[in-house]
Amino acid sequence: MFTLTKNDKKARIIIFSFSLVVFVLVSLLGKYKLDVNLGFDEHIFAKANAVINSVVAVLLLAGLFYARTGKYTTHRKIMLTAMGLSVLFFLSYVLHHLFAGEAKFGDLNGDGVLSEAEKAAAGSIRYFYYVLLGTHILLAGIVLPFILFTAYRALISENAAHRKLAKITWPMWFYVAVSGPLVYLMISPYY
Repeated sequence: MFTLTKNDKKARIIIFSFSLVVFVLVSLLGKYKLDVNLGFDEHIFAKANAVINSVVAVLLLAGLFYARTGKYTTHRKIMLTAMGLSVLFFLSYVLHHLFAGEAKFGDLNGDGVLSEAEKAAAGSIRYFYYVLLGTHILLAGIVLPFILFTAYRALISENAAHRKLAKITWPMWFYVAVSGPLVYLMISPYY
């Protein structure tokens, strides 16, 4: 079984640095769009993101089940798979935003401007969408270092600390994994 040597100082530096780099990169994505013809629909990345997030949500449920039933080796494999898929998600997320840019909920004609008629057509569901999107983005930004610290505690065999952190991390990660596909389903008609 794979384990790490405990080095909390080094782990903190790596985890916070990586989390900061990811946060800055995601923050900058809205400012840049590459005008490149990929030869296929660039929104395939968004669909892939929704599928990956859905699989991660199922894996999180399975991981919780196996942890609670004491099958820790299976739990570890499932959770590491969920983390690996999350890395794949992030790469696909970056590609989607670089090649497709931002979509606005309710923008039927795709001009990037939401007219009063488009707002009226979208109706009050827009508010639900923006609350869902806002909470998804907020928790996605917060959860990464929690995921990494939770995994680190498990990989150095500090199981009590791992369980304590997992009680905070798991619900946030699960919400992000479930809300991501919902956001996709709601925004995809405007791609």
